[in-house]
Amino acid sequence: MKLTTALNAWGTPAFEAILKHEIEQMEAALLPLQQGLSQSSHTDGANRSVVILNIADKAGCIRAKTGIFYTGIIAGCSCADDPTPMSELAEYCEVQFDIDKKSAETTVTLLTE
Repeated sequence: MKLTTALNAWGTPAFEAILKHEIEQMEAALLPLQQGLSQSSHTDGANRSVVILNIADKAGCIRAKTGIFYTGIIAGCSCADDPTPMSELAEYCEVQFDIDKKSAETTVTLLTE
């Protein structure tokens, strides 16, 4: 995955807003949202909102610590007599993005601290 637009904005006042937008628009499957669930059993990454927690200029990369709010669901067993309705729950996880300053190649890590 590459965060080219964010890399191109590095060093400008718009960097955080562009990074936030780029993360919110990326395909949910590229993010560790399923692994970050704490209250529900499944997510499709819907209703995603990103908060930039910290930005660090490391040798060779830009490290962004983010908080991601999204929707998870608890689904019933889908049996005809299952009284459990599908319910949505708010989920939150912290994710680190390391953006290579030369190539924009980005590694994504779920933070469990």
